[in-house]
Amino acid sequence: MVREIPEQYLEGYDRILADVAATGRRLTRDEIASRRALGEQAAEAGHGLRTLVSAHLTAARTAWPSTSGSADSALAAVQQVIDAFAEGYERAQRLAVRQEEAARREFIDDLLYGRSDLGRLAERAERFGLRFSHAHAVAVAQGPAAYDEGDPVPRQVERALIARFGDRNVLLTTKNGRLLCIAPGHQDEVLTYFAQQAHAATGGGRVAVGRPQPGPGGVVHSYEEALNALELAERLDLDDPVLRAADLLVYPVLTRDRQAMADLVVNALGPLTTARGGAQPLLDTLTAYFDSGCVAAEAARRLTLSVRALTYRLERIHKLTGANPADATHRYMLQTAVIGARLLDWPAKDL
Repeated sequence: MVREIPEQYLEGYDRILADVAATGRRLTRDEIASRRALGEQAAEAGHGLRTLVSAHLTAARTAWPSTSGSADSALAAVQQVIDAFAEGYERAQRLAVRQEEAARREFIDDLLYGRSDLGRLAERAERFGLRFSHAHAVAVAQGPAAYDEGDPVPRQVERALIARFGDRNVLLTTKNGRLLCIAPGHQDEVLTYFAQQAHAATGGGRVAVGRPQPGPGGVVHSYEEALNALELAERLDLDDPVLRAADLLVYPVLTRDRQAMADLVVNALGPLTTARGGAQPLLDTLTAYFDSGCVAAEAARRLTLSVRALTYRLERIHKLTGANPADATHRYMLQTAVIGARLLDWPAKDL
């Protein structure tokens, strides 16, 4: 059923049409301004532009001047009226979109930085499809460029999510150049799909997913977990395009006592600094060796070395540190020290 358009949006239209047809004049500045104002009012009232244009054309047929004036002038008047009306309508819509974006941006900032009363925050959250009575999880996507909400990449990802899941109380936004997806914690398939779409849309960007957490503070916690996962991935040069904070919990545990980890790195790996070329080449050798499951052939391939050259390096590490990477009793200590070195950016930084 077509929604009936109130007569107020056509006020004075028949008079303008008749006068223009009789005199051949163009619309005055005040008449154009009045049509724009009516277009803005119609947009704010929620009427559809297509129906409004149709109503103008129907009214033109009904009020078509019966005088001997120029039909061309009358048609030009119809065109001017509809053009001015549509301009006002679109201007009101753009303003509404900007206001909505500003409100959402303010809500996201207050949510992630805890700058609002929790009760008020929960009320505002429902406007954007979030119900804090449920746990939520946050996925963060980082690409080669910084993204704003109006950019093609966020719009592409949002369209894909809507097409797949419809309205599932999911909030997609941007923060500090990254894409954010906030979804109910039990809807892991939404965050997984977001990760796939964001990875593809950002040209191979990396996505991290925080753990589901309850309440407004839970959203912040999950968001921070996702950010920490991205930081860990960069420090450790992890290859996985999608990282889950739940799978990386061992790393915060290892670095919780930073001084203890620094002591382990210096004591276990410090002797490598006396090698020709410094510690970094031998540290890279240990990293590749452990990352390849202690398979010498695979580690050599990753380092573009011969197996013999890799074996020489491992022997050199054993001689300098007194710990044998191939010995199970030494391996855990060395591997933990290597992880600590990567997390603490050693040897580039002094510990």
